[in-house]
This record gives sequence, structure tokens and C-alpha cells, in this order.
Amino acid sequence: MQATAYTYDPQTRSGSVLLDDGTPVPFGTAAFDAGGLRLLRPGQRVRIEYRENTISLVTLQTF
Repeated sequence: MQATAYTYDPQTRSGSVLLDDGTPVPFGTAAFDAGGLRLLRPGQRVRIEYRENTISLVTLQTF
């Protein structure tokens, strides 16, 4: 699933994304770490995996 990075706190490595319908969904440190990212800027397109009502992976969307 795709989304847009909305917020990101580098101290906690957590934040939130906006789904394409505008719904904000938070993600935790484990989801950020699973994607292997170092930094995330608001507005970047990301790919997320959503399982059991939580985001389990955040990574950059590549074409």
C-alpha cells in the first residue's frame, strides 16, 4: 500500500503517514526500523505494510 509521509520524529524514529484518502495513520519505531531507512521527510511517498490494524513496515516508494 502507498502513502505519504506526514510526520517523523528522528529522536524516536516514529511518526505518521497520510493514506491517499487523507487518513493519518501512526507508525512506531519497529515499522521504521524494518524498512531500513535512516531519515524520512514529510511529503515523501512511502510504501507501507498494514497488518493487524498497525503499520509493520515503512520504506520509500520507488518506481
